[in-house]
Amino acid sequence: MTSISRVSVTDAAVRVIEQLQAEYGDLMFHQSGGCCDGSAPMCFQLGDFRVGTSDVLLGHIHGCPFWMSEDQYEYWKHTHLTVDVTPGRGASFSLEIPMGLRFLIRSRLLTDAELTDLETPVNGAT
Repeated sequence: MTSISRVSVTDAAVRVIEQLQAEYGDLMFHQSGGCCDGSAPMCFQLGDFRVGTSDVLLGHIHGCPFWMSEDQYEYWKHTHLTVDVTPGRGASFSLEIPMGLRFLIRSRLLTDAELTDLETPVNGAT
């Protein structure tokens, strides 16, 4: 039986991720906790954002690790997150911003069935 992922990605966001991978190589995401662009997912070259022991790996989207702070995870642990993209420039340091796009999160509550078979998130290391 396959575990349910806490995070997924739309086809539109996959196309942007592929463009960014072609330019920057391996990528990572970190769900912003409110600085700069509200609660937008931030995309960085892998390793350009230092993940600490208080960060939680929620899963992978299109081969990219997706992290969130442990404190924010406590608020969102009952939700499924979908990374999407929309036109417009966010006020963040995320790699897609110069493209005139920004990643965003669409969320929904996990069902009772999904809650029983979730992937277990892991904490990062400094």
